[in-house]
Amino acid sequence: MRVLIADDHALFRDGVRSLLEARGLEVVGEARNGREAFDMARRLQPDIVLMDLAMPEVGGLDATRLISAEIPEVKVVVLTASDEDADLFEAIKAGAQGYLLKDLKADELIELLNGVSEGQPALTPALARKLLTEFARPPTLPSHSPHDLTEREQDVLELLVQGITSNHDLADKLIVTENTVKYHLRNILGKLHLKNRAQVVAYVMQHGPVNPQK
Repeated sequence: MRVLIADDHALFRDGVRSLLEARGLEVVGEARNGREAFDMARRLQPDIVLMDLAMPEVGGLDATRLISAEIPEVKVVVLTASDEDADLFEAIKAGAQGYLLKDLKADELIELLNGVSEGQPALTPALARKLLTEFARPPTLPSHSPHDLTEREQDVLELLVQGITSNHDLADKLIVTENTVKYHLRNILGKLHLKNRAQVVAYVMQHGPVNPQK
């Protein structure tokens, strides 16, 4: 896994680099602000950008939006000291694949980053609960979606909301191959105009089932 570290504190970058490289991950670059993070992500094409939020020139949220919009194959995981709910919600809306706090244990960080490579959201249980609670509100959109999902896509969606996010576990539950799961997930993201699985879960918790008539 190739990782780009974006943080304005050199000492913190050094520590994260040492940790990742000790666990076999390749650090392809270090950015000091959001502008550098976007430029380096476009040039180096890492698998993951570990993105701080509070950085000079261009902040982490704006850089996340740029990367998600223009380089969607590069996944952004926010790694920050901010435990503010608003930052969590905005980061996911901006396209982040996860949101992690800097006091996270090393083993947990590596495990969550490995999950991102399989399309899983990088969220600790506590932050996942915050996210789901925030979006667990009455629907604000019309009850019928103009982009209805197929019955099988709806099955995948329901499992995601239940917390089953890995391709392997989804395939086991649905008794299909992992490639079939990936196919359904691509369709779901396309129809709902979302960028990743974390946003899918948030969407359903906010708006209710995509096909409420079924």
